[in-house]
Amino acid sequence: MADGKKKVEAITSMEEDFAQWYTDVVVKADLTGYTSVKGFMVLKPAGYAIWENIQAELDRRFKETGVENVYLPMMIPESLLEKEKDHVEGFAPEVAWVTHGGLNPLQERMCVRPTSETLFCDFYKKDIESYRDLPKVYNQWCSVVRWEKETRPFLRSREFLWQEGHTAHATEEEAEARTIQMLNCYADFCEEVLAIPVVKGRKTEKEKFAGAVATYTIEALMHDGKALQSGTSHNFGSGFAEAFGIQFTDKENKLQYVHQTSWGVTTRLIGAIIMVHGDDNGLKLPPMIAPTQVMIIPIQQKKEGVLEKAEEIREKLSKVSRVKVDDADRSPGFKFAEQEMRGIPVRVEIGPRDIEANQAVVARRDTGEKATVSLDEIDSYIEELLKTIQKDMLEAARAHRDSHTYVAKSWDEFKDTVENRPGFIKAMWCGERDCEDKIKEETGATTRCMPFEQEELSDVCVCCGKPAKKMVYFGRAY
Repeated sequence: MADGKKKVEAITSMEEDFAQWYTDVVVKADLTGYTSVKGFMVLKPAGYAIWENIQAELDRRFKETGVENVYLPMMIPESLLEKEKDHVEGFAPEVAWVTHGGLNPLQERMCVRPTSETLFCDFYKKDIESYRDLPKVYNQWCSVVRWEKETRPFLRSREFLWQEGHTAHATEEEAEARTIQMLNCYADFCEEVLAIPVVKGRKTEKEKFAGAVATYTIEALMHDGKALQSGTSHNFGSGFAEAFGIQFTDKENKLQYVHQTSWGVTTRLIGAIIMVHGDDNGLKLPPMIAPTQVMIIPIQQKKEGVLEKAEEIREKLSKVSRVKVDDADRSPGFKFAEQEMRGIPVRVEIGPRDIEANQAVVARRDTGEKATVSLDEIDSYIEELLKTIQKDMLEAARAHRDSHTYVAKSWDEFKDTVENRPGFIKAMWCGERDCEDKIKEETGATTRCMPFEQEELSDVCVCCGKPAKKMVYFGRAY
């Protein structure tokens, strides 16, 4: 077990230094690697496999709502980017520019897409003529580049993978309905697949997407009490359409501007999985997103019949799970520690004595509990166990979020809570930008969202004491 113990000891305790714990888990679980290009990361097989599962499940859910996939260029001419004033101002500090094609200067510099609103607008202008062409409900899976000053794997890197949906509709009502529909799609996915509970709501004017009429968000709470924006859905109204001249002829043969939406999630979700579920032994993956759900570890594998029995069990379990046999020439202790580090939900131990007794030891990654299971029933047992683990992980994450969600009714109470009890803070707000700015400047907490489910905690703003308009979730965030 000594070599396995060393593997675990390489992780800093999350209570000692949460940021270092996170980095240790990312590196030791072999999810990413650093590159010679500062701020850019390699997604290793273990990390990319999680993204592939996220992509496959979300893509399926998108298509059930009528979404079609497309792919647009990664380069945006400067003149195109500048057509929507608020949009270009919002992204200008993060844009990476291309000035040469080979050895020759470009006539017009190009930016590497930080997002694709302008490209979709240019595309829609040429592709939409009549109400019969609507709606356009498109999505693309791609990478984008944003020149972040400080980077951290998954949470903030200069290039990251994501999907961006861009839709065009005939009416304001249709656009708003699609915006909310996709937000709900994200929320359901996070809870049902990632076992991460979220708060749904609307961003304030200050926090909304540049160029949007309204931005909606799902906010998750990490283990250290910081919030993470985990997905956004934007209603653009007709602002982009007016800037780009995207018009259609309606049923009365009159020209109208389309109404647009945009929505996206990124590889940041992998960071959320780590920080919501992980512990001092490493990663914990919810079964539905885990690339390997069950790892079979042969004990005394060089003894006759052990590896053969492990393979027999693998074949049986492959009908109900994603399962592998770890037949590497390592000690069982090392394999146990590695399996825990990588977050594999279930471990099956099988050795000569187990084979004699027609049984195996089954261990849960989330709770550490072990059970001795008959080999005759192991497939049905594992099938149910994976469902139980998925459910239990969501309940544990929800219990953590709820126990770290506080109410503040006065300014002193708000400041004390921010400093001494990390988590979500529910408080009333007058709706004024001045108060929002003051809260951020003096406490470091930001408005996470105005939740759809409003509560009247008091009738005055927590900051200025003026009449309150909205209950808001506040928190320090990544």
